[in-house]
Amino acid sequence: MPIHPREPDPAVPDPAHPAPEGAVRPPRGDLPGSGPPTGTGPETDEEPGPDAAGGPAPSEDEHTAELKELEDRWRRALADLDNLRKRHTRELDRERTAERSRTAAAFLPVLDNLELALTHAGSDPGAIVEGVRAVRDQAVNVLELLGYPRHAETGVAFDPARHEVVGVVQDPEAPPGTVVEVLRPGYGDGERQLRPAAVTVAKRE
Repeated sequence: MPIHPREPDPAVPDPAHPAPEGAVRPPRGDLPGSGPPTGTGPETDEEPGPDAAGGPAPSEDEHTAELKELEDRWRRALADLDNLRKRHTRELDRERTAERSRTAAAFLPVLDNLELALTHAGSDPGAIVEGVRAVRDQAVNVLELLGYPRHAETGVAFDPARHEVVGVVQDPEAPPGTVVEVLRPGYGDGERQLRPAAVTVAKRE
């Protein structure tokens, strides 16, 4: 049987033919490579789980209890607001009733004096004029005490906030734009005005 000569392994250096200086020897197959390790060791960049930092997540029962507590607070706030509105309405009605009572009571003496003037009208007809005038003055005083003074001045400049023009007249003795005659007195000022005075004004030239 013929014997074939064995081919030399290029990875094994031949002592009879050494490699020239500076030449790179081919890597041997039985030596470990220089690449990164491919082992199955523990990974260092593994991200922590959701429960690692924040602790256990709240349960569904805790969410339900918190939601129920918020709903109870909301209902109590609505009930308090409704009670406050009803109390305010009652207090406002009570104040209105008391104010109407005070106003009506202030006019009772006026009615009493009218009754007295009518009683004495038959015995002394001339005295009824003085009695009615006194009653008028008393009623005007009551309105002034309530905050509604009477305005019936003539010879003053026309003020659209206090006067209502119902006529214009030619009066050579009155300056133009002044009140010549008051046909109906006014009561009150500004926002508390019951009505303006109805007047006639001197015509402008």
